[in-house]
Amino acid sequence: MSQTPTPQVHMSQPARDPLGPVMLDLEGTRLTADEADLLCRPEVGGVILFARNVDSATQVRKLCDSIRQLRPTLLIGIDQEGGRVQRIREGVTRLPTMRRLGRDMDSRPDETRRLCQDTGWLLGMEMAACGLDLTFAPVLDVDGGTSTVIGDRSLSSSPEVVTTLAGALIDGLHEAGMVAVGKHFPGHGGVSADSHHELPVDGRPLEALRAHDLVPFERLAARLDAVMPAHVVYSDFDSRPAGFSPAWLGMLRESLGFRGVIFSDDLSMAGAASAGTPAERAQAALSAGCDMLLVCNDRQAALEVLDACRDHRTTPRLSKLRFGRARPSLESLSALSRWRRLHAHLEAMG
Repeated sequence: MSQTPTPQVHMSQPARDPLGPVMLDLEGTRLTADEADLLCRPEVGGVILFARNVDSATQVRKLCDSIRQLRPTLLIGIDQEGGRVQRIREGVTRLPTMRRLGRDMDSRPDETRRLCQDTGWLLGMEMAACGLDLTFAPVLDVDGGTSTVIGDRSLSSSPEVVTTLAGALIDGLHEAGMVAVGKHFPGHGGVSADSHHELPVDGRPLEALRAHDLVPFERLAARLDAVMPAHVVYSDFDSRPAGFSPAWLGMLRESLGFRGVIFSDDLSMAGAASAGTPAERAQAALSAGCDMLLVCNDRQAALEVLDACRDHRTTPRLSKLRFGRARPSLESLSALSRWRRLHAHLEAMG
């Protein structure tokens, strides 16, 4: 009788130096000399990869390895949700949209929950095999029917369904040894404006948000490892965008009991501009309660943020986001019958 091949693994390197509060992007598919110098600055705590940094899953693994050879402790993350937000497309599973995953919840709830947990597991295994520590998922936004930037990235228009299925995705990610990052607190699904290009304002009363958009965050806070707030103003509660609001992030910590890492959304987005210069945005986000700042697609802004963070004391919470298990190789995944079954099923869903 033939035996199933044993998956090959590469051990993650141990952490030795503290992580800074800034997560940066890169220009291309290889690390440049200037970027290598930049990543050695103590204010840097992580790297986020975009589609421009990706040719294939194998290439991403090599890029991640080169970053860790330079500085083993850095967190490496990516937006890999499925559907239109999927940076790595070659060498991994083409995931359907979250809306497609949740579509059959009414008619087949048990199968849909199981599918979401399996999808979380597959996503976590694939991202680990690519060399990543985290993917910024799941999306906890409730689809309000007006947001083009969220839309089919949301699991459902029902807060209860989003909570249930996002919880299953979290279970699957954890099963694979991957952390879960919920976004965009307290909910981006009720505004039509795209915070990449302008500052959205959601004027609904706080009680309406509590009864709808906040539900998944409130119920899943204890199971999330990290949260990303929205660059959205919820004017009934605070005049500042949520990521710069001590009131919102205080609610997340105190009322919701969240104990994990708070990432800012990209400080270079138009929705962050109201907080001032890049340095002022960084200070505002840190003062509000963010633990790590994303600064992407604007190297000059990143340099200003790094300089502004020179004396900032970092939190040990960041190190808990590292992928801490034996890391599977990409080649070994196809030896797993669960991965083969899910890969075929999810790709067929389109």
